[in-house]
Amino acid sequence: MQGETAIIGNGDSVLAFKAGGVDAYPADDALKARETLRRLAMTYKVIFITDDLADPLDDLISRMNEQPYPVIVPIPSEGGSTGYAVKKLKEHMERALGVDILFNKEER
Repeated sequence: MQGETAIIGNGDSVLAFKAGGVDAYPADDALKARETLRRLAMTYKVIFITDDLADPLDDLISRMNEQPYPVIVPIPSEGGSTGYAVKKLKEHMERALGVDILFNKEER
């Protein structure tokens, strides 16, 4: 096994992670990111992916999240957040807790 943690992202988004010892895989578009994510899912336990690439892969990420590994964590890219990561975090928290702790609204 190469490492336990990887990142998929575009441009300079992956450089800081690479400097921190995370295996970095550049992807400039959703198609490349999809291929890379499928391949890395067999090897890594934690995969960070920039949210600009994660958003179009939501179907694949949702299916992968049904298994314990890999844990797929969307993060903002160098250009900032698209809102995908926050939206998914909110959904997971509401499902787990039944309460929206981020915006203090109870689920109905």
